[in-house]
Amino acid sequence: MLPTRTLGTTGPAVSALGLGCMGMSALYGDADRAESIATIHAALEAGVTLLDTGDFYGMGHNELLIAEALRTAPAGRREQALTSVKFGALRTVEGGFTGYDGRPAAVRNFAAYSLQRLGTDHIDVYRIARVDPDVPIEETVGAIAELVEAGHVRHIGLSEVGADTLRRAAAVAPIADLQIEYSLISRGIEEKILPTARELGIGVTAYGVLSRGLISGHFTRDRALAPGDFRGMSPRFQGENLHRNLDLVDRLRAVAEGKGVSVAQTAIAWALAQGEDIVPLVGARTRARLTEALGALDVTLDAADLAAIEEAVPAGAAAGARYPAAQMAHLDSEH
Repeated sequence: MLPTRTLGTTGPAVSALGLGCMGMSALYGDADRAESIATIHAALEAGVTLLDTGDFYGMGHNELLIAEALRTAPAGRREQALTSVKFGALRTVEGGFTGYDGRPAAVRNFAAYSLQRLGTDHIDVYRIARVDPDVPIEETVGAIAELVEAGHVRHIGLSEVGADTLRRAAAVAPIADLQIEYSLISRGIEEKILPTARELGIGVTAYGVLSRGLISGHFTRDRALAPGDFRGMSPRFQGENLHRNLDLVDRLRAVAEGKGVSVAQTAIAWALAQGEDIVPLVGARTRARLTEALGALDVTLDAADLAAIEEAVPAGAAAGARYPAAQMAHLDSEH
């Protein structure tokens, strides 16, 4: 079994690495359904207990995929799985995003649909994907707290919120964890958000630990992205930004090779080393990538290793914002 970490002071114990399932349904081009299910099964077999999704990933496709994977997994593995679900995104038929809805009535509606798609009677951690600017966070969190009281949700999470919003939410109900981007090249949370989470006893589930594959060691300068791949619009994957960022990866590769491990394992191990209250989510879409990611749990980084990584990829070294401008505007964490 894998080592475990607890999501904050009030959340559940989960595997030290979670599986982010978004890429199996959306934003990175076509995915192989059979391989996706096999990857979830392999993760459960290895001891991964945290499966992260969003009700808007593929307009429900991802929740249905997880439901099928759990339904066809051995009973013991199925019972150990915990679901972390984001809600609130408003979509168009064409796949566009038009905003977020955090009204209490919408929260209850989103939850009802997720429970049906997942084929379960409860969601383990439930969170709005982005703060609705027209609805006080207290109202949104209060509605999730009512779902907890009713037994439909076990724990309340947050996603991409700033320190002030984190405090306001925690004053309403216990918050298990904050899901937010955190990696070697996305370290903005270290100044205010992470210290506030720690002060309040709130854990961090870190997504983007490989920066959407950018710092995985597998992304090449001449790679052609498939139609519909989100990275085609991501500033860090554009033009000179991409070359500058891959220069950082080359420097990280030198450190990794010195330890006899992969670039991805080094980046994930760095995230794990930032604190026992941090649970990295790995977005593996194949069993091969999953196996590589899990290998990071066997990587020990001492002070010299961490210093070498810091020298190779200093804080703030990334070229380009982590989302296009229109999406950055929705991030409470960036305001």
